Amino acid sequence: MSIVYPELASGRFDDAGGAWTILEGTTFRGGASCNLRDRILEVPLESSDVARVVRAHELMHARVSPHAEVLVRALDDVSARALECAEELRVNTLIARLGFDVSLLRDGTEKPGVSALAESGRWDEVLYFLAAVLGTGAERDLFGAVRRARPTWLAALRAVRKRALQIVSLEAGAMGDTRLDDEGLPRGYVASTLVLARLLSQCAGARIPQGAEELRAFRRSLEAGGRRPASGRFAPLVFDASPVSIRTRGPRSSKRRASVCGPVLSYPGRLLTDERRRAFAQRRRERGGVVVIDQSGSMDVSEEELRALLRTAPEALVVGYSHRPGDPGVTANAWVLCNRGVVAEHCPTGNIGNGVDGPVLAWAAAQRRAKEPFVWVTDGQVTDSHDYPDLALTKECATLVRRHRIQLVRELGDLDRALRVPSSRSAWAAFGRVGRELGDHHGAGLACYTG
Repeated sequence: MSIVYPELASGRFDDAGGAWTILEGTTFRGGASCNLRDRILEVPLESSDVARVVRAHELMHARVSPHAEVLVRALDDVSARALECAEELRVNTLIARLGFDVSLLRDGTEKPGVSALAESGRWDEVLYFLAAVLGTGAERDLFGAVRRARPTWLAALRAVRKRALQIVSLEAGAMGDTRLDDEGLPRGYVASTLVLARLLSQCAGARIPQGAEELRAFRRSLEAGGRRPASGRFAPLVFDASPVSIRTRGPRSSKRRASVCGPVLSYPGRLLTDERRRAFAQRRRERGGVVVIDQSGSMDVSEEELRALLRTAPEALVVGYSHRPGDPGVTANAWVLCNRGVVAEHCPTGNIGNGVDGPVLAWAAAQRRAKEPFVWVTDGQVTDSHDYPDLALTKECATLVRRHRIQLVRELGDLDRALRVPSSRSAWAAFGRVGRELGDHHGAGLACYTG
């Protein structure tokens, strides 16, 4: 039985020191671990060659892997799973350079596990697992399983493999450097693991390339500074839940106006002073409605314009939206600006992209009251979660427009009229891809405003 001393692997610049607790683990995947926070190392203690490599792997984690607070800080940009698997590749690369045979790191569960993931369409998990086993004996099993279950994935996976190996081709001292940079992050971790994790996160959300042209675009996206690939789907709708001070615009009860008829004689003096004798009172309700505003960069909506709108239609439900391209669901991409008389004190700005056009239209349609006008302020340029135009998503939005009889306007200044008197004019050419899709279906019964 082997004796393990993690203290001998000390020397990192962010280590507070202290004794380690050693627990006996196994050589099976998931049977060994390194808990930096509580300083617990679980490793196999047998003397086999496989156990020796597994111990080296966990000791390298103890030597170079960042503490939990660093991982949490990075989650705004990448997924936790991408960070975990990217760090596995860095650790395996470092121990391989020390002479350990990482081809022994496999336990036979890889092939059936990857087969199940591929058959169920879990591109993201197969991608992450590729990084975790790259260079080990399990890599061949992964590609064999994918070849049988999803052969169309192979070209994209090979492209990711090539780029991942480039990222971890740094000199060993630089890749294992635990000195902290100006942001308090270990330098080696930032230069390798974080770069790879960002790449994995962006690829996990991408549409799997089909055909030579899409594959070329996918490969270009992997290059340093390359634009992330298209995702082909909307991002999840994330409403701004931060505490924002709001103010009430007064009671939502109806206002009264003088009329020639009505249930109550409220202004008897008008029988003598008003030539039309408008002595009765009628209730006039504030205009309601549902308004969805595209606040992406192409729309360039200012806060002054939003304020003017909220004064015009205080009884409406007004929702703005804009998605940060590639965001994993951390940044809010929708916000309620006005909710039936309650107005937000602060009007959030956009996040450059569209990304959630379909989900926000569907959500607003569910909040709509009977016979209320429904207006979408848009240029008609629907995009996916990575801010790429997509025909299928455009058709989805056009279907929502037809189903819910949504009026389209390009400018906030046209909203007042759209809420009062729906137009019968059709000029779909002014509304980009959505307009062309509606025009192809003749847009019967729909309305739009072009200013």
